[in-house]
Amino acid sequence: MLKLIGTSGRLCDGVSRRRFIEVGALSAFGLSLPQLLRAEQQRQRTSPRSVILIWQHGGPSQLDTFDMKPMNAEEVRGPYKSISTKLTGVPICELMPYHAQVLDKCTIIRSFTHGNGDHWAAAHWMLTGYLGANGSDRMPRNPSMGAVMSHLLGPRANGVPAAVNMNDGGFGFHGASYLGVAHNPFRTGDYSYGNEAGFLPTSSDKSFQLVDGLTQDRLLNRLSLLQQFDRLRRDVDARGTFRNMDEMNLQAQDMILSGKARAAFDLEKEDPRVRERYGPGWGEQALLARRLIEAGVRYVTLNTGYWDDHGHIKRALDDKLVRHDRAVGVLIQDLAERGLLDDTLVVTAGEFGRTPRINKDAGRDHWPQAQSILLAGGGYRHGQVIGSTNSKAEYPTSRPITPADFNAIIYHAVGLRPEDTTVNSAGRPTQLVPGGEVPHELIS
Repeated sequence: MLKLIGTSGRLCDGVSRRRFIEVGALSAFGLSLPQLLRAEQQRQRTSPRSVILIWQHGGPSQLDTFDMKPMNAEEVRGPYKSISTKLTGVPICELMPYHAQVLDKCTIIRSFTHGNGDHWAAAHWMLTGYLGANGSDRMPRNPSMGAVMSHLLGPRANGVPAAVNMNDGGFGFHGASYLGVAHNPFRTGDYSYGNEAGFLPTSSDKSFQLVDGLTQDRLLNRLSLLQQFDRLRRDVDARGTFRNMDEMNLQAQDMILSGKARAAFDLEKEDPRVRERYGPGWGEQALLARRLIEAGVRYVTLNTGYWDDHGHIKRALDDKLVRHDRAVGVLIQDLAERGLLDDTLVVTAGEFGRTPRINKDAGRDHWPQAQSILLAGGGYRHGQVIGSTNSKAEYPTSRPITPADFNAIIYHAVGLRPEDTTVNSAGRPTQLVPGGEVPHELIS
């Protein structure tokens, strides 16, 4: 069943976002005039581009994917051999043949690095551009990149969410923080460490349709009558609890009446041959990501698995890396064939890499000093490797790329700048990502 929730899963009065978007629950809130949403859209910038972030929460191993070191002993190089790719002279793991076929359309950053081995702190840093939360205090301090795009850009087309988060695993900060609930992503799938078993891609109809007995005319009449209650709530709400409700209500109304979101989520409308090409599970979700981008969604996050393999890493990667490879490789190829890749930035990353030496439990531990990240599309120059690491993939030996740069790369693709600002909860302008720079190698 499709789940539409905020960062905590519920609105401030205990009503879930799933219930909120169903029109039967809209009567609990006042709805304001459509002119407010039009004014917001006029304030927003425009950009033709979207982002798909494949988030590998837990931290994928650089040595077992894109930065293999075959000359080392097995406890360093790991259990896998490398295969050649369409990017001449750049081998990758043998479990990634779909990636191998599209690597000429990609950039591998081998020199991504930072210094924080705490899952929560590193994920917050990566996904928001700021340190703040940590394993002991998991409250987000800053909005995610998707929420910022929702706020500053909105969706590329009316009738769909600006941001969608699929299969949220746990070590991630995908919400809006001080930007308010209107900019939280719509969420779907199973929330337990990337297990796709709970994903039902055709179950969205109930969440994006008029409830029984409520026609379009009756809905519009109800919205008009409820304006006075909206004003009353706002007048008595000194703490800003209902901030952004106008915008959120109008977005919900637009999605329900247009039917575009419901159609995008319905994989039954897709060619069966295309569905077979993507495969089940994460493949279906990658296909849904493509459909959402086509419908006008600005920012899609898809979590593929739990990559925190402290033990038995071969057993784990034999399963999930194969599925991840197919989902991502087919997605990139499909976007390219449809002419969508240049306007869609595809990124795969986790919060850090893994230790150069396999531990006593046949796994790899946290290692923030080096990680490999994949980029495709987004108007960037590809078919290259940026940066390098030492002989054990422990540290960058050239071109270190930081979390601020990571955020800058993603923002730049949609026309935003690191120095652009949002207004935080204290009413102060806050830069999107202080100090971030796009590597010059990516600029065409």
